[in-house]
Amino acid sequence: MRVLVIGGGGREHAIVHACARQGHTVLCTPGNPGIAELAQVLDSPQDADALAELAVREAADVVIVGPEAYLAAGVVDACTARGVPTFGPTAAASRLEGDKGWSKAFMRRHGIPTAHHQTFDDLDAALAHLDTQSTPTVIKDAALRAGKGVTIAHTQAEAGAALRDIFSVPDACAVIEDFMTGQEVSVLALTDGVAFALTPPSQDHKTIFEGDIGPMTGGMGVICPFPLSEADLAAIRERVIAPTLAGMCAEGLPFCGVLYAGLMLTPDGPKVVEFNARFGDPEAEAVLTLLQSDLAQHCLDAANGRLDPQTVRFSDDASAVVILAAPGYPGDPLRGVPLGLPDVGEDEIIYHAGTREVDGGLQSSGGRVLAVTAVAPTLNTALARAYALADRVEFEGAQLRRDIGSRIGARAAEE
Repeated sequence: MRVLVIGGGGREHAIVHACARQGHTVLCTPGNPGIAELAQVLDSPQDADALAELAVREAADVVIVGPEAYLAAGVVDACTARGVPTFGPTAAASRLEGDKGWSKAFMRRHGIPTAHHQTFDDLDAALAHLDTQSTPTVIKDAALRAGKGVTIAHTQAEAGAALRDIFSVPDACAVIEDFMTGQEVSVLALTDGVAFALTPPSQDHKTIFEGDIGPMTGGMGVICPFPLSEADLAAIRERVIAPTLAGMCAEGLPFCGVLYAGLMLTPDGPKVVEFNARFGDPEAEAVLTLLQSDLAQHCLDAANGRLDPQTVRFSDDASAVVILAAPGYPGDPLRGVPLGLPDVGEDEIIYHAGTREVDGGLQSSGGRVLAVTAVAPTLNTALARAYALADRVEFEGAQLRRDIGSRIGARAAEE
């Protein structure tokens, strides 16, 4: 099968890796140096029509769209209009991620458990509402912000500053919601819009510093699987995933692709923190490394409306991802830092998230630069191997969290 993957980060490297190890011919645009070791990287304009024309020209059997911005730009719509099976939601359906205000209203309409919230398109009204709220409170930019448009405000002043920042641009919209307590977990569903298969649950670590403090990032490390109880897993299937897909169909927005449910395991049961309309990053690096079945075939089947959940199979092993981020991230990351990658062992891989090749050498080119990943029979061993591998990477000034997995008592040490 000829598979075209659209995107150029760590998530796309994981998608390419999953497809390539099943023997498919993989193409990717814009790609990155790590992806280039596994796939043919194609140069193309990145607008929807150009990418759809590329899929036709390259006779792609299936297109897999990675980043959310491409979904919102209508890449799936453009490819589908040209008869190319494409895995991902339409621009209209991707609103479930791209417009947090709409998404929260959708959850309210369909009885999907989430935090109490209100949405505002006016700063003064938002500030007036804020005066009635206790802290901590959660302030969200309703637009796409690559995982960084969220502030957990512990003071009224901090919350007000977050709102003023959101409304510093025209046509802004903000969501103010109650702060939920509990463990946070990500559950991803591969779906054709009706049938769905869940990936193993995973847990991302979203803030820059250890102890879950500091600014929000796109994710600094992942463990998989997260030890989710059967009762919670059943609740997520029956009260979150199934009614969301049914609700999207009922509203004329059938959702094909990956429905990512970011959840809080509250004392009242699992509640949705947010939906994403694609594989999470860095969750994809943890989850897809454990996939034993054929991702490209699943994506093609889903795009054609015939996904068989029984064919989706994952290893019983555990995986751990440690992100190496550039100095300055998540603010203004330092680019152009030389990188030296070590040899990797069996069940280890370094996914490229923000790298570039310059004069034959590898450099940092973004905020989150490398997703160092290891698989092992136990989570503790996977963490130990991931950290040992990360410590062998030559990357001056790299930022990493040393407490990935600590929320559930996992430790980065051999058992």
